[in-house]
Amino acid sequence: MPSLLGAAAGFRSVDLDASPRSVIPGRQRWDVKLVLGRPRAAEVLAAALLRVPGITEARANPVTGGVLVRHDARVATADIGRIMRRAVVLVAQGPARTSRTAPGRPAAEPAARPAARPERGLAVRPVLAVGGGVAAGIALIRGSAISRQLVALGGVAVATGAVVREAWRRSADATRDLAGTGAGRHPLLEIVGPHRKRLYRATALSVACQVSEMALGTFLGWTGLVLIKGRAAPLVSLGLTTASAQLWGLAGLVAVACAAVAGLSYASNLHWRGLGQDIEHDWRSRTYAHVQHLELRHLEGERTSRVAGALTEDVGQLAAFFTNSANDVLHLGTSIALLVPAFLLLAPQIAWIAFLPIPVIAWLSLRHQDKAAADYAVAGENRARLHSQLVNTLEAGATVKGFCTEDYEAMRIDGLSEAVRESNRQTDRSTIRHAETVRACTTASMAGTLLIGGRSVLNGTLRFEVFSPLIGLPQMVLFRMNRLGGIVDQYQRTLAAYDRVQRLRALPVETDGTGGQLDVEKVQGEIVLDGVTFAYPGRPSTLDDLSLTIPAGRTTALVGATGSGKTTVAKLLMRFQDADSGSVLLDGRNVRDLPRRDLRHAIGFVAQDPFLFDGSIADNIRYGSFGASDEAVAEAATMAEAHTFIAALPDGYGTLIGERGAALSGGQRQRIALARAILKDAPVVILDEATSAVDNETEAAIQRTLRGFAADRTMVIIAHRLSTVRHADRIYVMDKGGIVAEQGTHDELVARRGLYASLWQLQAGELAA
Repeated sequence: MPSLLGAAAGFRSVDLDASPRSVIPGRQRWDVKLVLGRPRAAEVLAAALLRVPGITEARANPVTGGVLVRHDARVATADIGRIMRRAVVLVAQGPARTSRTAPGRPAAEPAARPAARPERGLAVRPVLAVGGGVAAGIALIRGSAISRQLVALGGVAVATGAVVREAWRRSADATRDLAGTGAGRHPLLEIVGPHRKRLYRATALSVACQVSEMALGTFLGWTGLVLIKGRAAPLVSLGLTTASAQLWGLAGLVAVACAAVAGLSYASNLHWRGLGQDIEHDWRSRTYAHVQHLELRHLEGERTSRVAGALTEDVGQLAAFFTNSANDVLHLGTSIALLVPAFLLLAPQIAWIAFLPIPVIAWLSLRHQDKAAADYAVAGENRARLHSQLVNTLEAGATVKGFCTEDYEAMRIDGLSEAVRESNRQTDRSTIRHAETVRACTTASMAGTLLIGGRSVLNGTLRFEVFSPLIGLPQMVLFRMNRLGGIVDQYQRTLAAYDRVQRLRALPVETDGTGGQLDVEKVQGEIVLDGVTFAYPGRPSTLDDLSLTIPAGRTTALVGATGSGKTTVAKLLMRFQDADSGSVLLDGRNVRDLPRRDLRHAIGFVAQDPFLFDGSIADNIRYGSFGASDEAVAEAATMAEAHTFIAALPDGYGTLIGERGAALSGGQRQRIALARAILKDAPVVILDEATSAVDNETEAAIQRTLRGFAADRTMVIIAHRLSTVRHADRIYVMDKGGIVAEQGTHDELVARRGLYASLWQLQAGELAA
């Protein structure tokens, strides 16, 4: 670590452009322009960071320029900035410096010229494109008819194939780097997943539709030929020798082709839309199921709006590509696959000018994709920040109004919206510039085809009967190529969305213990903490070698100062967190060895700020005990002293309470959450400041009710208000650093005149001794 922390004076000599995006204890996100579009630089930067003692995870994203760093308590949060900037300097300076950052560690692979691979690809593609066109031109001038056709076909095919293949390979490599997987499939194939059969059916229908559309164009060309020349030679072989017969025959063929185009277009669009819906449903369901099983520490570390955005907008973007753009790609590919050989065989004189723009436009479009990647990532990040701030501000409406900060929040939103507008302008300028460049290429090709083809007809080297039906078909292909910019645009958006969804799915899920199942019916409820030490990332230890016993079937209270670790004990019991050392036992079994679902089924938990869902009061009380009867719900509410106020509401238990129970007071929300825990009827109940928001009279009534509920049940009460716990069988008084300062009954602790007695006298309004 000293090697990365040192030499701070040299930082400003390099254009680092590295800035923090979000900083929380144990995890930071940074924006580093050095890695934008440079998968190799991203890989080396991540490797350099991982060699720092205390950094447990480092991932760099060459599409977004984002760098994620996770670290333990050995690295202070403030030090990460210096480490990051030093690592960026070392990567920018080359492999020798990078390999020396941690003596004795394996050196990173050569990192000089981190962008060499992408740049080399970009340099080769135009050479191939122009070279193919030149080869085709030379063949047309100097070769025989057969060689002209073969060389022209080879030139266009090689140039186009090289461009597309390089882009396909690079996008797959980049996405594998982003997702941190070694998967060999392209991202689009990963997105399709198990829906391959539907993809194949949609593909077949699209190809058939495009063939029918091109046949329709050919029939229309023959119709024009009949009207001009009096007949179309291909129809003579079918026995249609007169102009009238040929026109009637063509009318029938046109009608059949129109019907085929309409039917196949309907079927293919239906299949593509169905495929998109299947992909969206599948990815959202699987990703949401993964999110539900994430470790709580990771879920709490992510912005809720960011997670929601991945599950809605990003998953929707995965489907949007197949719903719209994939069909256009197949139409374009089918047109090229049919028309290029036809032109080279029937009209080689104009094939090179008709189709030379294809590899050029493909190269321009894919080059646009490379340049636009960072712009789309920045625009997406700016939209996410704006969305997050909008949600937070709306949820904090009372706080904003209470502090008269409406204008301040409006200015903040205005600034974020301006950033979104500017990033969108950048992407729009790039997209429009590309589209107009493509339009210019297609227009030049149209003009060149008409000029050169017309001259060939006039000098007799190309028959008018061949040129007339073919003249409109290349323009159909080139017209479709105008959409290539939009296709690339959607493709890039899809890759960026895929990256964000994959990063969410890469977060670790909760693991179950290797021991046997826990029979909830047989749980006695004895809880033992034996030498437990725990620290949140980047913070001092919250619990330090804590040992205490909570007897089965008794009521035990945890009291003490804020930050003394009371709620942390509850999280360890529920396995929302795992102890760094020591063990937490339930009936003599380590909770790490128990299946999490069994453990949590055995514990009823009420938090200080309980969460209520948007729905009825009855649905919220019944949550988790979905089969409970109305009578059981009312009984639980009565025990929680909630029935009286619920019955007074216009719709009673059917009253809708809004998001987070916004229609209720804090005390009412707590009582509904308490009723939910009572209805669960678990052998162990943890109440974490569960009655802190109710008045003294209501609390006294709840305490009287809970004494009956607590019979033969282990009750753990965490409280600041000592009147809540004065009747507990045992009280543990916790002090800073997660240690037990005192323990005993209420009377014993008051008589001891220690910390508990001081707190009791202060809360009772007496002067401390």
